[in-house]
Amino acid sequence: MLARQGIRHRWVRVAAVATLAGALTLSGCAKKDDSGSATSAGPTNSTVAVAPQKVDDLAAGVPEEIRKSGKLVVGVTIPYTPNEFKDSDGKIVGFDVDLLNAVAATLGLTADYRESDFAKIIPSIEGGTYDVGMSSFTDTKEREQQVDFVTYFSAGTQWAARSDAPVDPNNACGKKVSVMAASTQETDELPAKSKKCVDAGSPEIQIIKFDGQDAATNAVVLGQADAMSADSPVTAWAIKQSSEKLKAAGEVFDSAPYGWPVKKGSALAQSLQKALEHLIKTGDYKTITTNWGVESGSIDKPVINGAIS
Repeated sequence: MLARQGIRHRWVRVAAVATLAGALTLSGCAKKDDSGSATSAGPTNSTVAVAPQKVDDLAAGVPEEIRKSGKLVVGVTIPYTPNEFKDSDGKIVGFDVDLLNAVAATLGLTADYRESDFAKIIPSIEGGTYDVGMSSFTDTKEREQQVDFVTYFSAGTQWAARSDAPVDPNNACGKKVSVMAASTQETDELPAKSKKCVDAGSPEIQIIKFDGQDAATNAVVLGQADAMSADSPVTAWAIKQSSEKLKAAGEVFDSAPYGWPVKKGSALAQSLQKALEHLIKTGDYKTITTNWGVESGSIDKPVINGAIS
């Protein structure tokens, strides 16, 4: 996430669609269509990382209506690999899914996922249709005027390059960098970096735009670009799936918290926070983040309404 979080998250919903295809192409799951071009075989990655038990004391604090129903109704927009997407069987899976499933189990609940347009999730939480949202929401001060957030992860921008050709994101003048078209990396980050290069008398950064993140990632693997810039979980997942062809180039920067939105003033926020604290203490949270290759965004302490801008 970037400091300009609202802009960044509008991109997230667009960029998500193609990310998994790239991961599968990198891991050798591509097939040929009738024209001979490489196409994705479709999502196949799913996992059940942990099996936490109900904690009675925590379950007792869940709002009565939710506790009696036995369900945590979750509004979600698909896909955003590796956070939330559908596997080849059509099952909703991902890092967010594993984590919220574990939180729900700790509270004695079952997560009931309902697909929704991204823009409708927060209004639907306010209206009582959903108990919680799960779509890699950035916790922002603006959104906190509508709903409360329980933070669970920290995301930013991260670069990746070929393992045999490292790149410094802070010294990339003259380099070719691939990005998802219309992403914040394409519209804000790289133009600013490139301008600094030109102002200093150095060659500009060549920004190579792709309609899909899969193509942006594969451009680096194939040597058509020197590096890629993307949302940090996306980059981490691409690295994990690349069979060591890619490695991180520099650290994650411009980070901000992901959060689960709940109805303003709802006691559910405290329940989710305490359940996540429990999973952090037991090590299940670490297991889930590591399993999806996103452990660099792990947090030590979830908070309610932790927006930084």
